[in-house]
Amino acid sequence: MNERQHARFRLRLAASRIGWHELVLFGLKQGSACLFGVLLLALLAGTFLFYPQDVALARYDFLVLACVGVQAALLLFKLETWREAKVIFLFHIVGTVMEIFKTQMGSWTYPEDSLLRIAGVPLFSGFMYAAVGSYLARAWRLFDFRFTHYPPLWATYALAIAIYVNFFAHHFLWDMRLALFAATGLLFWRSTLIFTAHQTARQIPVLLGFLLVALAIWLAENIATYARAWAYPHQELVWRPVKAAKIGAWYLLMIISFVLVTTAHRLRAPNQAGSFSARAASR
Repeated sequence: MNERQHARFRLRLAASRIGWHELVLFGLKQGSACLFGVLLLALLAGTFLFYPQDVALARYDFLVLACVGVQAALLLFKLETWREAKVIFLFHIVGTVMEIFKTQMGSWTYPEDSLLRIAGVPLFSGFMYAAVGSYLARAWRLFDFRFTHYPPLWATYALAIAIYVNFFAHHFLWDMRLALFAATGLLFWRSTLIFTAHQTARQIPVLLGFLLVALAIWLAENIATYARAWAYPHQELVWRPVKAAKIGAWYLLMIISFVLVTTAHRLRAPNQAGSFSARAASR
């Protein structure tokens, strides 16, 4: 091997080490960002397998208390800011209201008894929506999200409201889901998310990012329904995978969560300095 070949080999080796280092950091940051969701899934699976049947505290009620403890720990150890927690709590309320309506309409059921519930909906259900908001809020900070060609905020707010209303209205009126998918595409088709796992900024189309997160939530939903956290009508007798059509529902719901998180984190362009979340962390 001559000197030039040796230099090229060293450059390739250095690039490979940097690539693996960045990949490991990306995985660690992703794991940290979805900490709430991972812990919630672990609680659902663990209590399904090992929760004793002869205790006074119902499994669903234990899950409520455990989720409150997880949220408190995230704040105590400064893994979430208070401003983020307020937005996540708002999403908790938004999700619980929809849960009450959907269970009344028979979209899904909660097969176990509990004391801590509203209109038949156990309170831990709201934390499942809050876990999505927690992931987005933490990922935003950890990966230093920046955007190109982000649509006007008023338009994203209008889209989020329309999506939320359709989750209720489609039971009585025309389902606008296809129109909402089209509107999402029109608003975000030029938008790019720029994130940094280590030192190099990477980018991904925002629409693709929405889809990947929705797919991850759908996979988590399969674990949760297997653990009997709730059951869709086709799962009441024997567990079956969640229908793939639910990916679209999670795609739209995830957009609501994303828009809510934009109220806690300032949208920044690639060359824009400063971090709103860093200042919010001190509040």
